[in-house]
Amino acid sequence: MIKASSAKNSYLSYCDENLRRRLLLFVSVTTALFPTLSSSGKTKSKNPYDEKRLLEQNKRVQKENNAPEDFPTFIREGFQVNVVTPENYIKSDSGLIYRDFEVGKGDCPKDGQQVTFHYVGYNESGRRIDSTYLQGSPAKIRLGNNALVPGFEQGIREMRPGGKRRIIIPPELGPPVGPSTFFSSKQFEVFDVELLSVQDCQRRTIGFYSDVVCN
Repeated sequence: MIKASSAKNSYLSYCDENLRRRLLLFVSVTTALFPTLSSSGKTKSKNPYDEKRLLEQNKRVQKENNAPEDFPTFIREGFQVNVVTPENYIKSDSGLIYRDFEVGKGDCPKDGQQVTFHYVGYNESGRRIDSTYLQGSPAKIRLGNNALVPGFEQGIREMRPGGKRRIIIPPELGPPVGPSTFFSSKQFEVFDVELLSVQDCQRRTIGFYSDVVCN
């Protein structure tokens, strides 16, 4: 004769065994139907990077900074930067990105020639950091003397007088960085450039005095 307690224990053991089998079956079926469900959930919670969210956030900041129309957006993920621009921007082999608003006419400037131009400089957030328009006079510089930011000189070399261009300069082609400059390290810089004219230059020597004259 089986005691009541023994029967009860046998019945509970049978139920427990049944329940374990059902749970194993449920896990097997779930895994087969949704093999990446668990891993994708973990990836989402661990990855704070959301390109769409960052894109919208950057656009809001640029609007607050009164960034110009069609200003590029810079999305950072760690040390990687994704530059988002409309399709009418061109990326050169060096990494320089640009867009021509007006092509201009005439010949492109060469080493030794002087270029006269206006520019407005922006940081990644669209905040204006410098402008010759606000200064009241255009900039003048001779090409080939390493007097310009490498990316800026590369961009202006392919312009023609009367041309207007937006130049996006990657950090490797960018300006010097430090506390005495407007620029911070590993940042893209954006310049809107208007090339006014290109002049030939000649060295003039009078007695012991020598200078360069550009006409």
